[in-house]
Amino acid sequence: MKHTFEQKVYYSDTDSFGIVWHGSYLRWLEMGRVDLCESMGLNMLDLEKQDIVLPVTNMNIRYKASGKLNDIVIVETEVKKLTPVTIVFEQTIRNKESGKLFLQAEFEVVAVHNDGRLHRRMPEVIKNAFEKGLSCPV
Repeated sequence: MKHTFEQKVYYSDTDSFGIVWHGSYLRWLEMGRVDLCESMGLNMLDLEKQDIVLPVTNMNIRYKASGKLNDIVIVETEVKKLTPVTIVFEQTIRNKESGKLFLQAEFEVVAVHNDGRLHRRMPEVIKNAFEKGLSCPV
C-alpha cells in the first residue's frame, strides 16, 4: 500500500534564500506516515487511548536536491518492512513538475506504551491493520 500527496512549498517552509528548510521535509514526511496509517484505519488519537504510541526510533534521510519556494512536491510513503516489533517506512519527496528527486528517507517506528515502555510485540490492532492493508503477515 502506498500513500501519496501533494504539498505546495510556502514561504514559511523556506529559509531566507527561498530554499526548503530541512525541518519542512520532516513535517511532510510525518504527514505521509500518519496519513498512510489513517488510511488503514489507525488514528493516532485512538491508538493513544489504547495505550499505543508509535515513535520514530531510527531515521535515514538522503538529501539529493533542494526544493524552492512555490514548488509543488509529491510525498510518497510506503511500508518497506514489517516485523513483529517494528514498521519501516520508505519515503520520497519529488518535484511534481520535473520529477526531480529531493530526498529519499527511511523511518523505523516501534509501538510503546504511553509511559514509554516498549510493547514486546506489535499490538494486535496495528498488526491486523497492516496485514489487511498490505496482505503480508507480521
